[in-house]
Amino acid sequence: MDTLTLVGIALLVAGFVLVGIEMILPGFGVPGVSGIVCLVAGVFLLADTVVEGVFITIAVLAILGILMAVILWLLSRGKLRAPITLEDEQKRTEGYLSSNDLQYLLARNGTAVTDLRPVGTGLFDGVKLDVISEGNYILKDAEIQIIRVEGSKLVVRERTAADHA
Repeated sequence: MDTLTLVGIALLVAGFVLVGIEMILPGFGVPGVSGIVCLVAGVFLLADTVVEGVFITIAVLAILGILMAVILWLLSRGKLRAPITLEDEQKRTEGYLSSNDLQYLLARNGTAVTDLRPVGTGLFDGVKLDVISEGNYILKDAEIQIIRVEGSKLVVRERTAADHA
């Protein structure tokens, strides 16, 4: 084996490693771009003819496909830790609420912190919440009441004099 062949093989191996790193740690793209450059340079150094270059390119693409399948399999089985996955649990006992837990706010009275046209902010028991009016424009500082909870949306209506009685 001559030196160019060894350098070409080394570039291919380095390219596969760098592209694999980019598959596990997606982000800025330096490993991915560097890996692609290494792979292309390796193909050029190893191929003597255009036909050889095409076959080596097809082999490189096949190996990249297999590499991606293996990495996805390892990530899905938990054998490889994905750094972009949230590991912390958001427990209710620590103050986190899901959108399903908003039913307790039904019929609460509050004040419009912003104009609701129809979306804005309301203050309920000292807590600011994003709210949406029934479609009516509601002025800032108006008294409002939560009349419906639709998923994570809190639908409000302006309180009238009759509501105060």
